[in-house]
Amino acid sequence: MIPGGVMLSAYPDSCGGTLSDIVRLLKPGEALDGAFSLFYILPSLYNSDLDRGFSVVDYGINNVIATEQDLTDLRDLGLELKLDFILNHISVQSPQFRDLLEKGDGSAYRDFFVDWNAFWEGNGEMGPDGVIVPNPEHMEKLFMRKPGLPTLRVPFPDGTDRFYWNTFYQQVTVTPPPADDLVAAGLPASAATVVASAVEDWVAQGEPIHKIDLGEYNEYRQQVVGHIERSCTSYLGQMDLNAESEGVWEYYDQSLRRMQDYGARIIRLDAFAYLHKEVGHSNFFNEPGTWEYLDRLKDIADGYGLLLLPEIHSRYDEEIHGKLADNGFAFYDFFFPGLVINTLEMGKNDHLLEWIREIIDQNYMTVNMLGCHDGIPLLDMKGLLEEQSIDRLIDIVLERGGIVKNLFGPDGTKISYYQVNATYFSALGEDDAKLLLARAIQMFMPGVPQIWYLDIFAGVNDHEAAAAGGHKEINRTNLSMEHVRAKLDEPIVQRQLELLRFRNSFPAFGFDAELSIGDTDEGRLELTWTKGGAAATLRADLRTHEFEITYSDGGEARTLS
Repeated sequence: MIPGGVMLSAYPDSCGGTLSDIVRLLKPGEALDGAFSLFYILPSLYNSDLDRGFSVVDYGINNVIATEQDLTDLRDLGLELKLDFILNHISVQSPQFRDLLEKGDGSAYRDFFVDWNAFWEGNGEMGPDGVIVPNPEHMEKLFMRKPGLPTLRVPFPDGTDRFYWNTFYQQVTVTPPPADDLVAAGLPASAATVVASAVEDWVAQGEPIHKIDLGEYNEYRQQVVGHIERSCTSYLGQMDLNAESEGVWEYYDQSLRRMQDYGARIIRLDAFAYLHKEVGHSNFFNEPGTWEYLDRLKDIADGYGLLLLPEIHSRYDEEIHGKLADNGFAFYDFFFPGLVINTLEMGKNDHLLEWIREIIDQNYMTVNMLGCHDGIPLLDMKGLLEEQSIDRLIDIVLERGGIVKNLFGPDGTKISYYQVNATYFSALGEDDAKLLLARAIQMFMPGVPQIWYLDIFAGVNDHEAAAAGGHKEINRTNLSMEHVRAKLDEPIVQRQLELLRFRNSFPAFGFDAELSIGDTDEGRLELTWTKGGAAATLRADLRTHEFEITYSDGGEARTLS
């Protein structure tokens, strides 16, 4: 069972610049003392190179913004740790992929990654670039996170090209060599200057170097391309792992053992639904293969005393959340953040109560949140809300400065929104009363409440960061300690912290407690938790956004001020 209490969620450098700064805020007598029992530390504490930690080079602690001593200090404070395990992919800068680039077929990691052409052999047609295009009946099933085929072209030492499955990010950077380097690589000086200029022009146009046309100097083309790819090309990206390889499972075991050594209790499985790949199936949550992988991983985790928390975005009407529960897993309540926005914008309790009743009736174990490091997953609510209502919510958040992330079809065209990116405070129109009521509702929701650090400080959309670093950065602003200290004086911050401390310490809440729903009109909400002699009740007006919390631990009823 997931440990109880309230969970903080932050990058190691989210407040003050290092994890040790956050540790200080959590110490007795400090600003966050008593507000949290768990801490989800996002994966930039590992050795990683992009995507704010989700492209892991290895699972060592980076010792720049986090140290193992920080983790020890958090455990000494009594906080349970939740850490990320990025199941589907690792960085091209990982030792495994670098070994593959260096040794090719002679690498011990030859089968560690998914060779795209080998995977699709006999089930597609070779395209003009040397990469197999799957047959139409297979292409239409692929779930794309970016335009085009999810491949990265890799030059092997023997001069051949290989294509590896790359679902998420990739960046290939070519630095044009000076003429002297080409001479050193074997070109005559008479050709080197002209070829160097041609390469520079070609790269400036954004064309891949392996397609370069050197005109009258094409006799040197293979030599030039080989030199550039070996010596002048750098890669960034997240390469999909081949879970059919026993070497990958050894890597999984070693990584989970390392996380246990760090003191982790909960392991968030990032992007696990992309791991199982099979011709004739989607590349997203294949069944039964995904369950076979999860069961095998759970056996490893159980041996280390770790609890797995699979992370998946899917539509409510696909019922994957129910399948996770049926297979014994807790899951993320990605329906909750959108339902709260809808509840507060419409002033009606119907859809939120429908979901709360399902959680109670099915005895789901969930982790819920308002804001998080990702976007606000409005599309997850399909089946809970009608399409028109979801579109209206998307429009509202966009009008308030949000931006969108899209999904793509096999031909590269956009097929739908995926997530809307905004801070939760901005998504609520930067209305203090709405944020406080949203937080109060979260404190009375079933499951473990996970709190995004920026929400505590009523963070607003950071368009400058999004323009510089991508859409998700709109809600990932790093706060200086001066900013944190200044915000702590604001009522919106202090009142949230009061709610967090109440939920974290009052004994009426938990998976072993009982939640009942009061009989109210649609514009009001009444939720009561009881356990033993303790009881706590939230009564809220969803139209005025006023609320009251009363509680008793066996004595006289009191009101949370």
